[in-house]
Amino acid sequence: MQSSFDSVSRRTFFRETAATTAALAVLPLDQAHAAEGKWINLFDGKSLAGWHKNPQRIGHGTGGHWFVEDGAIVGEQDPPGSGNGGILLSDRKFGDFEVKIDMNHDWGPCSGFFLRSNDKGQCIQVMVDFHDAGNIGHIYGEGTGAFNSRAFDINGKVNDGKLVALTGDNARKPSEHGCVYTCTPSEWVKAWRVGKWNTLKVRCVGKYPRITTWLNGQKICEFDGESFKQVNYDREKVHSTLGDKGSIAVQVHGGGGWPKGAKVRWRNILIREL
Repeated sequence: MQSSFDSVSRRTFFRETAATTAALAVLPLDQAHAAEGKWINLFDGKSLAGWHKNPQRIGHGTGGHWFVEDGAIVGEQDPPGSGNGGILLSDRKFGDFEVKIDMNHDWGPCSGFFLRSNDKGQCIQVMVDFHDAGNIGHIYGEGTGAFNSRAFDINGKVNDGKLVALTGDNARKPSEHGCVYTCTPSEWVKAWRVGKWNTLKVRCVGKYPRITTWLNGQKICEFDGESFKQVNYDREKVHSTLGDKGSIAVQVHGGGGWPKGAKVRWRNILIREL
């Protein structure tokens, strides 16, 4: 009797487990993660609830124009071509975390994904400079010393006003970029999906943060804030400016370099604290 009961119990357990797994599999990614209790969705796909623009003018402007369209957060200069940009920040603040965010930007804007940001826009930034001589995935000190771990540039090939291909150029030596790890330009180009949504994943941990970035699963950069060395990097000053926690934020760069009418788009913003 005991053996028969165990067999029935095992069959029941496996049926229930399979049913739960199947149910999670058909859920959208954000709901499936929420059901597993690991990830928080910071964007509801419908509104900017839980987000705010920089409350006072910063170097990039009064905040830019942010709105929701087709399930994505869209940013542009306000008004287009005016040079007036800014940032959109999460109300919640995070210290050690992993975050995933999808992006699909027009070619030409200089943007960024901010980590541990304050309302002044001081942060450690993952560069999202989607233009010639740009970079996506390496680290920059926005308002915190302008240190830069850029290991190479990206350039675009445009036909009839449409971006058709990207190349990686101007590779730098380890002594110049200071990364613990960087992918090669060719690996970056292979990972990027031209004209489609691309997923950026970032892991940020530590007092002097160690930041790792991925694009569509390809590891791009590993930056060690404890050992990074550049003339304009001061880990103690960065920490005293930012503290242990801050917002994540997305950027519309101010100034005349932003093409008139160009937009940046972000969606599926999932984060989990570590």
